Amino acid sequence: MRLVVDLYVNDMRIKITACVVAFLIASLCLSSAHAGSWFGGSPKPNEKAINALYAQIDESTNGFQAGLELKRAGSPKTAQAKLDQSLSALSTAAKRCSTTLGCENTRFFSAYQALIQLQSNATGIEVAVDDVANDELELQDSRERMIGANLPQMHKALTLLKGRRLKDVITLNEPVKAALDEWLTWLRPQLIETYKNYAYMRPLMLPEYEKAGLPEALLFGILAQESFGRVHSLSKAGAAGPLQFMQATGLRYGLGVENGFDMRFDPQAAARANVGYINEQLAKLNNDLELTLAAYNGGEGRVGRLHDQYKKGFWNDKVYYSLPQETRDYVPKVLAAAYLFLHPEEFNLKFPEVNGATVESAINNAMSLSELSICLGQDGREDGWFRTLRNLNPRIRPDNRMAPGTKVKMPQAAMSAYRGHCDNAEFMVRISGLHDARLPTGAVYVPYVVRAGDTLAAIAKRTTCSNVAAIANLNAIAAPQFALKLGQRIKVPTCS
Repeated sequence: MRLVVDLYVNDMRIKITACVVAFLIASLCLSSAHAGSWFGGSPKPNEKAINALYAQIDESTNGFQAGLELKRAGSPKTAQAKLDQSLSALSTAAKRCSTTLGCENTRFFSAYQALIQLQSNATGIEVAVDDVANDELELQDSRERMIGANLPQMHKALTLLKGRRLKDVITLNEPVKAALDEWLTWLRPQLIETYKNYAYMRPLMLPEYEKAGLPEALLFGILAQESFGRVHSLSKAGAAGPLQFMQATGLRYGLGVENGFDMRFDPQAAARANVGYINEQLAKLNNDLELTLAAYNGGEGRVGRLHDQYKKGFWNDKVYYSLPQETRDYVPKVLAAAYLFLHPEEFNLKFPEVNGATVESAINNAMSLSELSICLGQDGREDGWFRTLRNLNPRIRPDNRMAPGTKVKMPQAAMSAYRGHCDNAEFMVRISGLHDARLPTGAVYVPYVVRAGDTLAAIAKRTTCSNVAAIANLNAIAAPQFALKLGQRIKVPTCS
């Protein structure tokens, strides 16, 4: 199963686009320019050019750190500009590295990881993976509301795959049965969570599948396995969004960056891209659903070569055991989730009844999505509304306090709670205090002696309980340079 983490930045409230750098780097690691140099008797590496590119890593890292300090100092706009500028410079250098003989892209990937480590208190992109401009979203039309409101019957929607019943396509063999067992035991809460999250995104995602003639259960199965229906999911490999597209693949299907927003986090656009990929692979792989899912997870090149070589399906031993374990687990997990979506009654599974209708409403008071979720409480949903609000408003950072009159998409079921709680001035003052709270930097520390090549970012990366700002504050190291000296003794905060 692909490991997916949510990043929601608690003490560093910044817009994160660093993931774009990592995805770009991964997609450029084996560029044609390098290949031509290696196999064509090319000239020697230009060490001066390479060193200049490597120098950009330090410059970008220092700029990113300076941006974080500006954020803490109360200059969010200036800070964001600095952060974006630093990441853009790192991205540009990474591109040049990919076409420069002898340049090691792994250094840029490590730099990206170091920047992510600066968000060391992150628990969930909310990020991503983690975010974004305050573009207004359009009202759902009456048809979309009807689809959402009729959710208890949604497993009756289109069940054919290329003219065949999906139930006939899915073979309940031993791997699929084992996956069914997992979804029905320790993964049951995540399966239910996927169902509830999908309820509110269904009006956006399902029409893309309907237009393409693909079964809704397949969409649900992929969504469950990829992200549990969490729009801002990011995998450690760099895949992003509810349907987990890598950057290079996403770009092929229109998932670029629009006004600073990564379209992989847009549910409708992600569903449209997913449809394009699935149909393309089905056409290439003789409508073999299992091989198509294997390509989605493990790469179309590998799966295509196996298909051409053996002319066999996914379950054939020669094909099956030529694929990585992750892919061998992935395919039956998607099929099992899709089967349960269609036939929950066969295994005493009951999906909750969810009113997935949404409305767009202008907020009366200045508040963030985080504050809005707190004032809504648990009325209408026992686990609260934060995830739903994030999924419905992917372009709005959860910690960004919006001005009165800003339009926000909300579940229709939460509107009574909004009117009852979110106009209560005294209550909102208490919530505002939570929003503005900051954790103090740790006072417990261990000594550390600066070694050759050390930077604050590198030192912070080697710990799990620190970040650049905490180390700098504890040692009075001035921003934005965060200069260190060889042999300098500093204090590093610890988990104690």
